[in-house]
Amino acid sequence: MNVADAGTLVHVENIKQLKARYFRFVDSKQWDALRDVFTDDLLFYFESPTPAIDSADSFVAFISQRLATAVSVHHGHMPEISIIDDSNATGVWAMYDWVDDPDHGRAFQGYGHYRERYRRGSDGNWRISELRLERIRVDPVEPGKGNVARTTPAPRCDDTAVVDRYRGTSSA
Repeated sequence: MNVADAGTLVHVENIKQLKARYFRFVDSKQWDALRDVFTDDLLFYFESPTPAIDSADSFVAFISQRLATAVSVHHGHMPEISIIDDSNATGVWAMYDWVDDPDHGRAFQGYGHYRERYRRGSDGNWRISELRLERIRVDPVEPGKGNVARTTPAPRCDDTAVVDRYRGTSSA
């Protein structure tokens, strides 16, 4: 392995740790710490070709409000990270999330991919500059009750209206 190869591996490992912090900060609701994993001009795409949000501050405000009463579990797997140069990289992560928000009567398990761009700042730290969430599947589940205790396997949702709404086949 030459020096350039070792440097590339260090960049890849730093980006993996960045994404791990993203998941941990979201699930533990550490909003101030979450803000630092993004560039100021973050672009967030949610199943759309145009950005839904165009700044890190707006994204953290959105996600903190969206998950305020929810218990969430986010996992990222099998990263495909490409280092473009010393300051730019791209990545694709397989993802799974479980969001349980009994206060708002919603709970689901989601599967898909994050497609991301990263920039390394003048401080030497990598940050997420573009985040695209592309869902492949969303399975509604019964929201937890009381203290949202977990059971395995997940209780399935038998309410066809809820299932149809999540699948987009509802006539309502």
